[in-house]
Amino acid sequence: MGKIAEDEKVDFVILWVDGNDPEWQASKAKYTADKGQDASANRYREWENLKYWFRGVEKFAPWVNNVYFVTCGHYPEWLNLEHPKLRFVRHEDFIPKECLPTFSSRPIDMNLHRIEELSEHFVYFNDDMFLIDKVEKTDFFRNGKPCDMLCEYPLGFSGKTYVFSHTMVNNMNLMGKYFKRKQIKKDLKKKMLSPKYGKYAIYNWIMYMLPFPNLIGVLSHHLPMANLKSTYQEFWEKEPEILNETISHRFRSISDVNQFVFRYWNLFRGNFEPFNVLKLGKMYAVGADNRELYDTIRNQKKRMICINDTCTQEEFEEAKPKVIECFEHILPEKSSFEL
Repeated sequence: MGKIAEDEKVDFVILWVDGNDPEWQASKAKYTADKGQDASANRYREWENLKYWFRGVEKFAPWVNNVYFVTCGHYPEWLNLEHPKLRFVRHEDFIPKECLPTFSSRPIDMNLHRIEELSEHFVYFNDDMFLIDKVEKTDFFRNGKPCDMLCEYPLGFSGKTYVFSHTMVNNMNLMGKYFKRKQIKKDLKKKMLSPKYGKYAIYNWIMYMLPFPNLIGVLSHHLPMANLKSTYQEFWEKEPEILNETISHRFRSISDVNQFVFRYWNLFRGNFEPFNVLKLGKMYAVGADNRELYDTIRNQKKRMICINDTCTQEEFEEAKPKVIECFEHILPEKSSFEL
């Protein structure tokens, strides 16, 4: 098993927005999304379950170095800002002024390397990603590299994720400037065909044998993601134009790339350790039937989950209290991050 040094610092970064904040709502109302941009209400809905994120971190990842809590400036009244591991970071602290205010996660995601004192090794969380059982440093980093899986997977498209689908195509087109599928298969054969991917290894063997000349996509996951600060810095030097264009958009745009370009940059260079990330966690899209989601939380059937909000307002109102009830079942005690 690959190891990461005991004294290696690993930080967590979490992005959060309080969609119920009147000041934030007034600021957002001053701007209107253009055609081809996404300002969907579900991007900003407040699930009121953030305290369980902190409880999960304290109970299941006590080894974390620091937690960088990133917002536009607001924070929940119960949060202990004096906690020795908490670093409260405002957008204005690291995002170029001309890009603010922003109502897209892209300018935040793409500039994380500019956060002062953030460690080289960090794990990125959206506020819909939670730890629900014990995790170790080696679930995220081994031999100083991110744990990940290089599995080919055709890009998929959905009318519900119109802007996101465009973004993923843009990511792959950008990678095509630097990498050729034939060369990747030659240089990274062992990592592409690693048995560590479990059931995905079989699928990857099939894809590997198909004679596509170009990159067709990579299996993605919506779970906490291991990152290297130096990767961000290096890729910004390579592609400042497209990254600066992306962070200039106040709402998600079909011309954007997103933080997956940093992941791909590591994957296609082989700067990762093969690991079945999807064995640790799963993304659940909230909808009419959420029984599997509730069962997974209450019985801790995974170690990490993502609660993806793509549901109707009615479905949201029904699911919200039930999700909180499930979290309360496994994490009933206040953490030291709470006042």
